[in-house]
Amino acid sequence: MIIVTGAAGFIGSNLVRGLNARGIRDIIAVDDLLQGDKFVNLVDADIADYLHKDEFRARVANGSLPPIRAVLHQGACSDTTERDGHYMMDNNYRVTLELFEYCQAHRVPFLYASSAAVYGAGPVYVEDPANERPLNVYGYSKFLFDQILRRRMSSLRSQVVGLRYFNVYGPREQHKGRMASVAFHNMNQFLSEGHVRLFGGWDGYEDGGQRRDFISVEDVVAVNLHFLDHPEQSGIFNCGTGRAQPFNDLAAAVVNTLREEKGEAPLSLAALVEQGLLRYVPFPDDLKGRYQSFTQADTTQLRNAGFTAPMRDVQTGVAEYIRTLRAGR
Repeated sequence: MIIVTGAAGFIGSNLVRGLNARGIRDIIAVDDLLQGDKFVNLVDADIADYLHKDEFRARVANGSLPPIRAVLHQGACSDTTERDGHYMMDNNYRVTLELFEYCQAHRVPFLYASSAAVYGAGPVYVEDPANERPLNVYGYSKFLFDQILRRRMSSLRSQVVGLRYFNVYGPREQHKGRMASVAFHNMNQFLSEGHVRLFGGWDGYEDGGQRRDFISVEDVVAVNLHFLDHPEQSGIFNCGTGRAQPFNDLAAAVVNTLREEKGEAPLSLAALVEQGLLRYVPFPDDLKGRYQSFTQADTTQLRNAGFTAPMRDVQTGVAEYIRTLRAGR
């Protein structure tokens, strides 16, 4: 039996889909469905059981879970603007610690979602405490458990892997609202208003030139499955492409994919701007000094762990994603 927490969420539901593609159906899906619309992410999933997160937590505490092959722990509050520290630390840090202790006691592989938010403003994105300065309580909740793992690495009884996700986009994120990916928002904005708006230049970057490491959820799933296949490997690993691309690239991929749908030829960035399909707004004052203008995962440790598959660039991955959305899949 494999447990996926946050199974109705964005990355969790894609992991369930990835497991199903391998013929794995003995899956316990854990979530809360307080936001009931998330159920759509599980409609096409083949699972053995569903548990509310509180019932699951109780079963972890009293040791009443069935034999488990692995735990893929994606459940968390991912709202980086959430300021309730008590809620964030209980939901993100304490639950992760409880699951870690359970998995160690029962010698169960434990793969959990960390975050690039632990790095704060960067600019160095290498898995080392010297580079880690979270800017919000969300980032701190992830950072703190990563520190626990580091202290326990030499005495682990079974695999533990923390994956620091960078800017993930892809199918099954429609429930995330304002926390959905830039690609998702760019598509909806273009469809409703006929253009995409990006931040203007700031912090030494040109209009739309701030750069992020955007990674397709398909590649995130592949990384998780790699470690599931290699229980001898433990540690904290960046989960990004290692390629920083400007928001301009992402917006252009969105617009040109939607143009392709109507039989229209792709346009260069300059032409998109000239025709008003891509517009810039002044960089917000309230974000100055609190904004990641650049992120780029150092993937050395990930590649050294044997993950050799190529990862999609923005042009490829975003085009795949937009076509999937427009096909209603």
